[in-house]
Amino acid sequence: MPNTTTPGLTCQQRRDLERFGERIGRFGVNLAVVDPSGGIVVLHNAGQFDSDMEAIVEAARAVSQALGRHTAESCEGRVWQFCDAGTLLAVPLCLPRVATAEHRLAGVIVADQGPEACVERPSDPAQEGRTGDSSISAACLGEMLRLAAQNLQMSARSDEQMEKMGTELAQVYEELVLLHKISTHMKLTESDSTFLQLACDSLTDIVLVEGIAVVLERIVEGEKRFMVAAGSGLIDLDARMTALLHSRLAEEIRRGQEALLDSDVDTPFRYEWPASIRNVIAVPLCAKEPQHSRRAARDENAVTIIGYMVAVNRIDKPDFDSTDMKLFGSVASGCAVFIENGRLFNDLKELFLGSLKALTDSIDAKDQYTRGHSERVAIISRWLAERVAEREPLDDEQIHRIYLAGLLHDIGKIGVDENVLRKNGRLTPEEREIIQRHPSIGAGILRGIKQMRDIVPGVLQHHERVDGKGYPDGLVGDQISLMAKILGLADSFDAMTSKRVYRDAMTVDCALEEIRKGLGTQFDEKIGTIFLESDIYHLWDLIQGNGPSMYEGGHVCEYGTTAIGTLLR
Repeated sequence: MPNTTTPGLTCQQRRDLERFGERIGRFGVNLAVVDPSGGIVVLHNAGQFDSDMEAIVEAARAVSQALGRHTAESCEGRVWQFCDAGTLLAVPLCLPRVATAEHRLAGVIVADQGPEACVERPSDPAQEGRTGDSSISAACLGEMLRLAAQNLQMSARSDEQMEKMGTELAQVYEELVLLHKISTHMKLTESDSTFLQLACDSLTDIVLVEGIAVVLERIVEGEKRFMVAAGSGLIDLDARMTALLHSRLAEEIRRGQEALLDSDVDTPFRYEWPASIRNVIAVPLCAKEPQHSRRAARDENAVTIIGYMVAVNRIDKPDFDSTDMKLFGSVASGCAVFIENGRLFNDLKELFLGSLKALTDSIDAKDQYTRGHSERVAIISRWLAERVAEREPLDDEQIHRIYLAGLLHDIGKIGVDENVLRKNGRLTPEEREIIQRHPSIGAGILRGIKQMRDIVPGVLQHHERVDGKGYPDGLVGDQISLMAKILGLADSFDAMTSKRVYRDAMTVDCALEEIRKGLGTQFDEKIGTIFLESDIYHLWDLIQGNGPSMYEGGHVCEYGTTAIGTLLR
């Protein structure tokens, strides 16, 4: 029985050869295919005689040995003829080797015309090969064998190219999925370290390496240093190595290269590396230079290297290649864009916060007795919002907006005459009416800023009372937003504990007693109770600048920048 498990021919190729054997069997020709080890992998007997299998194997071995002395290409199209046991014709079956331009001997096709081989060609060539013909010339049979081998070779080459194309398409698909995954995580709220770690982990899913890392330039103690921001696998990057990689990458870029690629596969290493490194790739993370820099002023396309992505020791192939370089370059570009966007977003937040601070400072400047009031109300509002969040759903973004509403709650006083604001004594009904317009004026200012619309209700309603006696609209109970309820209590507490032109400041205890008396009338009972049950004296230390700060990083501006980010998304 034929061996049907040979690694030399696929099942489809064996079926094609069996069908070919059936065709030439109509001319009384037996067909055998012998693999390089001498095994019969295809055998078709036409039924007119029995072939000498030893002679067939010997003929195949002779062809194999001849091929061993010549290249497959030089023997392509050649037909061997053996006449010791009748007429045996043999053709080598050379198929393309996967992923190379070379050929491999997959077997030898041997046709046996039998001991009584007929060599006369039919008189009418048009009738040759029709059912009923009992003979075929050796020359014609040889040409059929040659064409069959050539056909199989072309089919195998096509299959190999399709397989290669399929592998490349799968690789491209994985790369596109990777780049899409990275782009969808480019959220301004994502931290640099989280995003860069995602990029490293995602890249190692499709590129097998021993280690990968992203290195960024940081300012440490006034000096520029390159530090690992994210990474995975085995990669040793101390301060010396990160600086060395940066200098060598910069040198390659000055030479006109897109990346640093180094190994000893085709040529010796260009640089000296630790013994653990067999091959290495490094691609730059580039960002546009700030507009205020001199270089950027000269060249609008000026860029600077803010870091690099490095990987060592490709696992599934000898070295990194140009395909790897393009993929690493695309991922590194995405990382650089993310970092650059984050920097620009932070600049925008600081600019926005600075503008808000300038507005609140201009309000406070109109009345020296209320200086710092807006910032204190913002701090108290945040404090109270965090206490509320412990008892009911209130996420960080809502708390940030409450803080900003506290910062801007009195912005409408820009439109109030300074003489009214600073009046030492009881206000007339007309003056009181003017003062009571400031929530509406403030809301009108903020409505014109798309990003501020979420805090308008707090600014508009912060002087409303739950008993309906507030202004400007006389809202009652839950008609008043949670933000406004918090702001109204924070505003009243700071007003009571601050010195005003017409009275001295109350003590904290007196202010708390006034709030207690106003529960259910001026103040929402639930919000007021939460405030009274909190650690008021700790809050007092915070707004007076005593004790540890409630802000990450220890400074109000840092929290303000974070809060502003919720409006700019």
